[in-house]
Amino acid sequence: MTPYADVIGDPIAQSKSPIIHRFWLDQLGLDADYRKTLVTTDDLPRFFAERRDDPAWRGCNITMPHKLAALDHVEDRGDVRSGIGAINTVFRAEDGALVGTNTDAGGFYAPIAGFDFADRPITVIGAGGAARAVLFALARMNVGPVTLLNRNVLKAGVLLSSFGLKGQALPLTAPVPPDTALLVNASTLGMTGQPPLPVDLPDLDDDSVVYDIVYSPLETPLLAAARARGLETVDGLEMLIGQAALAFELFFGVAPPRDRDEELREVLLA
Repeated sequence: MTPYADVIGDPIAQSKSPIIHRFWLDQLGLDADYRKTLVTTDDLPRFFAERRDDPAWRGCNITMPHKLAALDHVEDRGDVRSGIGAINTVFRAEDGALVGTNTDAGGFYAPIAGFDFADRPITVIGAGGAARAVLFALARMNVGPVTLLNRNVLKAGVLLSSFGLKGQALPLTAPVPPDTALLVNASTLGMTGQPPLPVDLPDLDDDSVVYDIVYSPLETPLLAAARARGLETVDGLEMLIGQAALAFELFFGVAPPRDRDEELREVLLA
């Protein structure tokens, strides 16, 4: 009985998670597998019911559109619902229970841990499950005012307030404030198969950072524009690999070989 985990979502064909986890399993010589599984909204209850009864199943990563809905099908022992409010990982606990957690916040934070954004203005695009993890992390970084751009301004305003962040909620088409020290695209806009991101970069300071969580394509128009101006950028693979590393240890009981990250990036970009 070979242990395995999944990544679930709809769509799911674009997911690079199996490449990441299988690379680590290979490097560690572990007899296990990691699969991508298309799960529609209607199929979500059945998916968890079937996996719950499969002793070989170690858990799953969750992508759009299930990061909020999946909370209804697993235990919330870390009170993620009242914290981040969305999960991206489910793992089987030692007592056999399926437990939801969120590794997105840690995955988002890791690449920018060396920057000092204390009291500096931040702009975030999006108000979905990934944005919740981003705002959760920002609330713990003592950042300055946060501008949240989203189609639904009311939803964005409520989200800012729920994380205790000061700032403003504006329409998606509003200009990015020019004093933004960190600009984060936490939406799916710009992803392959999704609408483009309607954002023009203002004249940001030379030490500003532009971070796009989209990883397909890896070089998004937003990142290309930032690099053309000589700004520091963080691409979607950084967060993807970071959150995957935390989930991998929950699934398989051992830390992945992060010293092979450069080799892993080459595999992902091949």
